[in-house]
Amino acid sequence: MKWPASKIDERKAMSEKRKNKQQPEVSKNRNALYIMHISLHTLRSALNSLRSSPLALRSSLYVFIALTSITCQSQNNAKTQITFWAMGAEGEHVQKLMPEFERLHSEVRVKVQMIPWVAAHEKLLTAYAGRSLPDICQLGNTWIPEFTLLNSLEPLDAWLEKSAEINKESYFDGIWQTNLIEAQLFGIPWYVDTRVLFYRKDVLAQAGFPEGPKTWSDWVSASQRIKKQLGDQKGYPNFLPINEYMPPIVLGMQAGSTLLRDGNRYGDFRGKEFARAFTFYMSFFKNKLAPVGITEITNLYQGFADGYLSMYISGPWNVGEFSRRLPENMQDKWMTAPLPSPDSSGGPGASLAGGSSLVMFRSSKNKEAVWKLIEYLSEPAVQMQFYHFTGDLPARKEAWQDSSLTHDIYIHAFFEQLNHVKPTPPVPEWEQISLKIQQYAEAGARQSMSIDEALAGLDREVDLMLEKRRWMLERRANE
Repeated sequence: MKWPASKIDERKAMSEKRKNKQQPEVSKNRNALYIMHISLHTLRSALNSLRSSPLALRSSLYVFIALTSITCQSQNNAKTQITFWAMGAEGEHVQKLMPEFERLHSEVRVKVQMIPWVAAHEKLLTAYAGRSLPDICQLGNTWIPEFTLLNSLEPLDAWLEKSAEINKESYFDGIWQTNLIEAQLFGIPWYVDTRVLFYRKDVLAQAGFPEGPKTWSDWVSASQRIKKQLGDQKGYPNFLPINEYMPPIVLGMQAGSTLLRDGNRYGDFRGKEFARAFTFYMSFFKNKLAPVGITEITNLYQGFADGYLSMYISGPWNVGEFSRRLPENMQDKWMTAPLPSPDSSGGPGASLAGGSSLVMFRSSKNKEAVWKLIEYLSEPAVQMQFYHFTGDLPARKEAWQDSSLTHDIYIHAFFEQLNHVKPTPPVPEWEQISLKIQQYAEAGARQSMSIDEALAGLDREVDLMLEKRRWMLERRANE
């Protein structure tokens, strides 16, 4: 990539600025070199005295060791150490990227702490209460509203403005939006996640949809034909697990629902858009186009291989799982596709904007070093290294030009889908709300509630969850 002259000048100016900021460190390094010089002189004296006095040698070596220790301590003290909390497998693999970063930025040392996902949220809140947050952290993008409300995250707009590495245009729009709270930027996308349709290519081709269904109508038609093809054989065209909140949310977004209304103060699940999507979702269970009980599916991959299932909505991690777990004779019989759209107006249906972002905490005393690390982890080449370590899809669109992605036929659908993703409402209560959506969707699928009852109950409970939010917004408006 050729940089324009303005960018080159900007980089030169930034380089000069960095040199000026490093002057105090230069003085420390000179002192360290001076002590090292004295230490080496002491060692030479010790060696010269070897023939004349073993006692003198021993004394000189003690002095040398002491001075060397002081030198090493002085050099370590001259470096800036930042603490980076990363979750799960990402925490393990990101450490492999640190030696190169520390080589490029010899004045910085990064201490990576791996946090299990199941403990991450509680640990972050405990650290916030104890004023012991790290300098930088990996944060699921649905957690950003909560930690923004706590006023613990550093706004990144000013850092972005002066960055030569990061710009908004390099990211998928829906993903970028998950990092914005009231138009202010609080995170930089690190890796991305969304959901697409995994399907049996041979089964869908026989049903007349070799490239997968494009619309909701296609989806129903394909499901009905597959059910007819199954005959007396056990199986279902779709697997839509009722213990997952994602399908009804995605369908609601596709139908145009904002999920919440009036500035995210109330639930909007009885609104016509979500009601339409929820009714469509329930029809799969009512018409036996998907199993109600998840216990009917003991092994997803075996079910796909046996033809017990033909369509399943899932994320990028299952590309590797399907490749590993399906038998060899099935490897050319499955494919991925963007999600169907409610109509044929063009383009796939929307999906969730998922993934993790890199955030800087306000309490950090090393913000310049933290931003350098964020910029480094945002470089397309580094993101591709991370993809090869973890399978996490890169957030930077430039990285998607890499041949390992362009030549992977199963990944194409994810790139197309990522251009059609939407963020969930940016409220701290969202994770609790999503669990309620799942619970009422399950009640509807099991027909223990009617559709109207489920949506009314969902609105009622979500309104209660948002009561404190309404109070806070009203108080702010009256200040």
